[in-house]
Amino acid sequence: MTTVDRGTLRPRHVGVVMDGNRRWARLAGLASPSEGHRTGADHIEDLLGWCEARGIDHVSIYVLSADNIRKRSSSEVDFLFGLVARVLPGLVERTGHWNLHVTGDLGLLPADAAAALTRAEARTEGRPGHVTLAIGYDGRADIVAGIREAVRAGAVADGVIEPADITAHLPGGPVKEIDLVVRTSGEQRLSGFFPWQASQAEVHVSPKLWPDFDEADFDLALDQYASARARAGGER
Repeated sequence: MTTVDRGTLRPRHVGVVMDGNRRWARLAGLASPSEGHRTGADHIEDLLGWCEARGIDHVSIYVLSADNIRKRSSSEVDFLFGLVARVLPGLVERTGHWNLHVTGDLGLLPADAAAALTRAEARTEGRPGHVTLAIGYDGRADIVAGIREAVRAGAVADGVIEPADITAHLPGGPVKEIDLVVRTSGEQRLSGFFPWQASQAEVHVSPKLWPDFDEADFDLALDQYASARARAGGER
């Protein structure tokens, strides 16, 4: 019997649905859910460090959906916009490793938040790691954007468009396909998280709320991925 070395079965691209910030704040007795969002945003830097240490250079993170922008209270959304403008760009820039990519409808954001993200994308260009932040994101709109870009780029011949052409023209970093999706807070759903890119991904659901999700929990997700790939003979 051939033994598969699970240490070599690392996902190339990890996606994270970082859920549970508001519940974490409530359980911690904090006055506002916004305090949970701030803690959760800061925790992204930990995640990027874990990935870099393990040689995982492609990460996609669900920060804020278009639906949440429309449905949550204006005070909560305004605080989230502040994090997007003042915390997330600087967090990625100071790592020195990660090239920032942003996907979603930036037209839903205030001008200062959209501009801060665009500046950070330019300042981090050329770095070896790629992190895509989904902000103002809608999964179906993401697929439509990929199709439109493929058509605009002339990838459609005789009315035929191939799935690979759509994949190649989706927003985000250079490696589109997500191998492992980690969802925190115990929720058994993906909430429209990169439906095209994650169609073949392994899914790990952690019961931990995002601010409590630690390095050992991340390794548990990687172990689950390795076990699944070992059963499949090491194939994606």
